[in-house]
Amino acid sequence: MATLADNTSVETAPERGGLRGAYTRFARFLRRQMPTGLFARSLIIIITPIVVLQAVVAFVFMERHWEMVTRRLSAAVVSDVAALVDVLGTYPQDSDYAELQRIALEDMRLVVRVLPPEPLPAPAPKPFIALLDLVLSEELRTRVGLPFWVDTVSRPNAVEIRIRLPEHVFQVFVSRGQTYASNSHIFILWMVGTSLVLLAIAIAFLRNQIRPILKIAAAAEDFGKGRPVRPFKIRGAREVRQAGHAFGAMRSRIERQIEQRTTMLAGVSHDLRTVLTRFRLQLALLEESNDVEALRRDVDDMNRMLEGYLAFARGDAGESTARIDVAAMLETVAQENALDGAPVPVTFAGERFALLRPLGFKRCLTNLVVNARRHAKSRVTVSADHSAGCLTIHVDDDGPGIPPEERDAVFRPFYRLDEARNLDQSGTGLGLAIARDVVRVHGGEIRLDDSPLGGLRVTVTIPG
Repeated sequence: MATLADNTSVETAPERGGLRGAYTRFARFLRRQMPTGLFARSLIIIITPIVVLQAVVAFVFMERHWEMVTRRLSAAVVSDVAALVDVLGTYPQDSDYAELQRIALEDMRLVVRVLPPEPLPAPAPKPFIALLDLVLSEELRTRVGLPFWVDTVSRPNAVEIRIRLPEHVFQVFVSRGQTYASNSHIFILWMVGTSLVLLAIAIAFLRNQIRPILKIAAAAEDFGKGRPVRPFKIRGAREVRQAGHAFGAMRSRIERQIEQRTTMLAGVSHDLRTVLTRFRLQLALLEESNDVEALRRDVDDMNRMLEGYLAFARGDAGESTARIDVAAMLETVAQENALDGAPVPVTFAGERFALLRPLGFKRCLTNLVVNARRHAKSRVTVSADHSAGCLTIHVDDDGPGIPPEERDAVFRPFYRLDEARNLDQSGTGLGLAIARDVVRVHGGEIRLDDSPLGGLRVTVTIPG
């Protein structure tokens, strides 16, 4: 029994895995095919029930109502034909059957003729929807019980019926509207027309509801990138208005927090710089010596460390974006390094102007170039490309580089490599953290790779 249970579990496990895997693949395929926008998904939510409802109604109408009406109309026509066949075979008729034709035309709206005995024609081709042929044939077979021939295709407005009698062939022409429900297309047109009207109303309302959401998203993106937020009126449904008010309140709180932090940092910076200035003045009054020079270097290091800490804490969040000539900024950075005796070749391609925070972005570029200079053996290059809505900057050097396992860790504040490679001269371990914050404030990303020169490549990618 235990062996049987074990075998059963082994056999059913792959089956369950197969079903689960098939469901997972189907769900992934459906997810890839579905639109990602809220407007398109909302339309699907509205359109799908309408389409299903129309399909069900059309099916019920075609299968139930249309078939029932057609069957009753055909049964009435066949009853009249059967009555005429009985009259023709039971009662004496005039030589040209004029009275029978009059009764059929005036009372039954049928055009009849009595033909000589001859074989019935070959079966006529059946239409794509053969409901009328099936119903007429069934009724003739039940009510008349004689050999017959039906043609519903040759004439657009009439149906021909031939019945073979012992001495005659009875030919009947009946209007197509008398045999089946010919106004079904009106019902279809009404369904399609009302569906289009409902869809038009749904699209108009959905656009009005989604437009405020798009405005809130655009405002949030502009605010996150430091751009001026275009004023917009909070409209739409209650939940959308609530989200708009929440965004406005959040924006106000963040702006107040940034203002308070900027004010506090400005005060701290002023107080600490005052102390450092006093140190410099006192050192200037002392006689030159090795100890005084060492103290002066310590004061300079403290000043650089202070600038680094304040830059990291401030994060340039209060700076506004502006349309900046990126090529000119790169040339300025290269010229500043050339004054220090380290020429840095710069190449630029594409659109020169981009929306950036000037001071923060220049600090980022300066840190990257200075870091490359400090660790390069002989070459540092900067290349930039601004095309397809994306600004990409590469800073390459031929130095020792950074091991791949350390490239994520160096972005942490105050992190130092064993080789003490840092982006800021003071060695505080904040250089890469500051650079990444600046880039991310612009909505971009920074990554480290192997350089074609043999050292480190720093790639900055910013949209816009």
